[in-house]
Amino acid sequence: MRYRYHGYILLKRLFDIVFSILGLIVLFPLFFIMVLVIKLTSKGPVFYRGVRTGQYRILFRVLKFRTMEVDAEKKGGTTTATDDPRVTRIGRFMRRYKIDELPQLFNVLCGDMSIVGPRPEVTLYTQQYASDQEVILHVKPGITDLSSIEFIDLDDRVGVECPDEYFRNNILPVKNELRVQYAQKMTLWGDIKIIVRTAVRLFLKIINR
Repeated sequence: MRYRYHGYILLKRLFDIVFSILGLIVLFPLFFIMVLVIKLTSKGPVFYRGVRTGQYRILFRVLKFRTMEVDAEKKGGTTTATDDPRVTRIGRFMRRYKIDELPQLFNVLCGDMSIVGPRPEVTLYTQQYASDQEVILHVKPGITDLSSIEFIDLDDRVGVECPDEYFRNNILPVKNELRVQYAQKMTLWGDIKIIVRTAVRLFLKIINR
């Protein structure tokens, strides 16, 4: 079992490298367009580099296209609702279709993240993990996971009033349960199924808008 696990980790890393490189090449035109649009429609940097807790509690900066006004975290909580005034107009579009997450392919290529793995959280929440939830931090965080599929419409589900409180009480426990489930049972075939399910959910979200 030990050799099988190490073999899976090696294959997972190889997959991450190949997939992230191909993704960055294919998505380069979209990246170029988004850089121009962000610069032309709002003041501030193109990318957001938020601190997140990675594998073995090593902190790293997650890379996203900036969807909010500068210093947004100082003007509100960590959870964003649909009508959050801190979100820019183009930011709403990017968040709706997860375009803001695409730069995390660079995080994957650098080894901070994986294509599939528990979504990285802010230290505010990872510091509160119970002993049985520590397994989440034994694996690399990912761009997509079971919780990403379940809460693909997260901004809509947290509501407008007290989004941070709603997230902590109603969303976070479920997300952590799904993260633990993945960390305990992760397989290459399971990763492939998560990627396919994510693509299907995004496609359905696009055509149903």
